[in-house]
Amino acid sequence: MSVFGFVGLGNMGRPMAENLIKAGHDVRGYDVVDAIREQAAAAGITIADSANDAADGADVLITMLPKGEHVRAVLLAQDGPLTRLKPGGLVLDCSSIDVATSRDVHAAATEAGLLVLDAPVSGGVGGATAGTLTFMVGGSEAALAAAQPALDAMGSRIFHVGGAGAGQAVKACNQMVVGASLAATAEAFVLAEQLGLTPQSVFDVLSTSSGNTWALHNFTPRPGLVEGSAADNGYQAKFAAALLAKDLGLALSAAESAGVELVVGSSAKAQFDKLVAHDGSLDSSAVVKVIEVKS
Repeated sequence: MSVFGFVGLGNMGRPMAENLIKAGHDVRGYDVVDAIREQAAAAGITIADSANDAADGADVLITMLPKGEHVRAVLLAQDGPLTRLKPGGLVLDCSSIDVATSRDVHAAATEAGLLVLDAPVSGGVGGATAGTLTFMVGGSEAALAAAQPALDAMGSRIFHVGGAGAGQAVKACNQMVVGASLAATAEAFVLAEQLGLTPQSVFDVLSTSSGNTWALHNFTPRPGLVEGSAADNGYQAKFAAALLAKDLGLALSAAESAGVELVVGSSAKAQFDKLVAHDGSLDSSAVVKVIEVKS
């Protein structure tokens, strides 16, 4: 049994922490939101009074936070959690953040004598609950070996893609493809409908032809096509548009730093920004709502 500190117990973090408990580990969690702490406590997670207290003497500290600025505020704080972990302990950041922040965390943790991985995830709340997340991991082989029990408890696919920040880099690339696919799929449905086709006929052809994509089956933009889709439930979020817009922004930031022009990625980001301006809490498949039809 290992002792885990877990900072960030929201929709993703809480079920991830629960799976660590199911695997026999001791988990002390912290979140800045009172209601989230209460929900986590009801789920059996021991609640710490602060991020520092969650990390105090722990073997592993996991962070699952919304943005790079939050990760910096926690992990790069003076006299913060990195000073409270067990000597030689592991920092496992599962947030989806910018590569620069991730590399700064790696440097700070390494300087403190700690192992560190950036390990953003794919699979959403369903994957977090089922323990079937995909982890995209950046860091050393030694850190990966130390993290293996935790990763196995929370996920089913683990890809070690390189050194510091590599997990965040590949996550940004993945999300760019997802966003572009979603936007293109929504545009295809709107175009087809304007040409007199039914959504069912479009789905039937795309799903069995070269236009078949993961986005089509998991974020189909029209109701009545895929059982359990967000479109069938008023676009209640399975993966909120605001989160995908954030991820696309991370991809564009990474591209700028690498000197790469993302024409398609930029266009997809613009569409999701429109949706966020309308209602960012909607599911990403609701991007179909902002596809313009010229009169």
